[in-house]
Amino acid sequence: MSKQYPIGKLGTPWCTDEKQAWYQQQKIQRSYQTNVVSKIEGLRSICTVEEYGVLTYEAGNYRLFALKNKLFDPKRPTVLVTGGVHGYETSGVMGALAFTERYMEQFSNQYNFVILPCISPWGFETINRWNPEAIDPNRSFYANSPAAESRLAMEYIAAYGGEIIAHIDLHETTDTDNSEFRPALAARDGKVNHNWNIPDGFYLVGHTQKPVPDFQRTIIEEVQKVTHIADADENGQLIGVDTEQFGVINYDGTKLGLCMGMTDAPFVTTTEVYPDSQNTTSEECNNGQVASILGVLAYLSNQN
Repeated sequence: MSKQYPIGKLGTPWCTDEKQAWYQQQKIQRSYQTNVVSKIEGLRSICTVEEYGVLTYEAGNYRLFALKNKLFDPKRPTVLVTGGVHGYETSGVMGALAFTERYMEQFSNQYNFVILPCISPWGFETINRWNPEAIDPNRSFYANSPAAESRLAMEYIAAYGGEIIAHIDLHETTDTDNSEFRPALAARDGKVNHNWNIPDGFYLVGHTQKPVPDFQRTIIEEVQKVTHIADADENGQLIGVDTEQFGVINYDGTKLGLCMGMTDAPFVTTTEVYPDSQNTTSEECNNGQVASILGVLAYLSNQN
């Protein structure tokens, strides 16, 4: 259990004043335009770029983009890749862009791709888990979502005409989960915080409603080629959840409002990279995210 968060009173959920006090503490630390949008613009020669919405906040307007392979074929299944649902989880954003640049064209004769590389650009700029209204987009993928980030992504995907066979959502687990984000969550909700052990390495979160162990295993095997997989703790758990197999736990993504639960795709997973590990680098984390997408494609190819 961590010390009491500096905003709010113990046991009392935040109201508007506390949320505004939290918001006033957030600072822009990097540029979405420079680090993400400029990279997207550089990919126009190899993919179709669509703007699917604009987030309007006090800090500014943020254009949201989807990347698609140029030659859509309705006969081919679609692989959906999402990144930056939690904006601070950098390798999810960079991994999605790197896959687009390196591999989208190569696999477009087999699959259609829809890639939403940075669903929460304000979170990217402030290195934050929440949006400016103190809402976690990755707990908000459900009807009438209070998070514009989640709602706009869902509306775009709902209007998409292709069959989505797989969805991989790219995330990180960081030291700040325990030092900042979990304490803030407990304070916001008026609860007592209990931190979890931060796993050292890559792991996956499958969907309890459709776990598909072989699918998860194939991704783990592909990622092992470029970075290390997290071992379970002394309780056989990762982030307080029992492991289903090496490097894999399961959540009910639909019930929890997670991004990976927003489609009917039969093959879904959430990646988790640990960028604060002394045994990895930011480049290795990005490559791990790319490898996880390649693992999805390897599994799908083996099913044909």
